[in-house]
Amino acid sequence: MWGVIPAAGVGSRIQPLAFSKELLPVGSQLVDGTERPKAVSEYLVERMLRAGARKLCFVVSPGKSDIVEYYGGQIGPAHVCYTVQPRPAGLCDALFRALPWIAPHEEVLVGLPDTVWFPADGLARLGGDFSFLLFPVARPDLFDAVVTGAGGEVRAIEVKAEHPSTRWIWGAFRLSGEVLAQLHLLWIERARSDEYFGTLVNAWLGRGGHAHALRAGEAYVDVGTLHGYHEALQILRGQEAARHVREEAEREEPAAPPEP
Repeated sequence: MWGVIPAAGVGSRIQPLAFSKELLPVGSQLVDGTERPKAVSEYLVERMLRAGARKLCFVVSPGKSDIVEYYGGQIGPAHVCYTVQPRPAGLCDALFRALPWIAPHEEVLVGLPDTVWFPADGLARLGGDFSFLLFPVARPDLFDAVVTGAGGEVRAIEVKAEHPSTRWIWGAFRLSGEVLAQLHLLWIERARSDEYFGTLVNAWLGRGGHAHALRAGEAYVDVGTLHGYHEALQILRGQEAARHVREEAEREEPAAPPEP
C-alpha cells in the first residue's frame, strides 16, 4: 500500500519560515526516551503507517530538499521515495506525479501534510475502491465539503463554496491505483484544468464513477495558518490530557478477584 504526501506548497499563509512548512514543529514525541519536537507532517505519516502503508511518496517542489534530508529513504517499516512538482499547479497535478510508480492493483492513501486530525486510525477505517474520511468543521467554506447520501455514497463535493450545504469536509482519502489512473485520464481529457481535486471528482461522478465517505472524523486542523497552528496545539493538549485520564482510570481499576 502506498501513501502519497503532496508537500510542494509554498506555505505562504504562515511565512516567513526558514524551512518547509511540512517540518513545522507541532507538539513533541519521545525518541529513545528523549522528548523532541514533532514535525506536523509526521502526524500524517504515522496515520498512513498505521493503516498499512509500506511505501511513501513525497511530492516536493525543487527547493524542498530539507524534507528529503529529514525523512531520508525509510520511515519505520516503509520505504520512501520523492518526486518533484516543478511549479505549484494544484493538488491534482501533485497527486498524479506519483502515478508512474503505482500499479493498478495497489491501494493508495492520500492526506495533507500540514494538517493534524483525529482519530489516529481514521485511514485504517476506510475501504473500497474510493473512499473519503470526513471531518466536521466550523468553517466548511474554507475547505471541500462532501455531500453524501443516506448510505454514505458521495453525491458531490462543494469546493470552497460560499454557503456549503454540509459542514463535513474531506481530510484524507483512499483509492485503488486503477481509480487513480482513471482520474488521471479524465484530468488529461479536461485539459488538466482541475486545480482542486474536488472538481475532478465531481466530473468523475458525473461520468458514472462511485465513491463513499465515512463520517468518522473527530477533529481536523489546517496548520497552514497561525490560527490553525495554535488550534492544533490546543487539540494535542486535549488529547494528551484525555490519555492521562484513561491511564489513571486503568491504574485505579480494581483487579478481578481470584477464581475459587
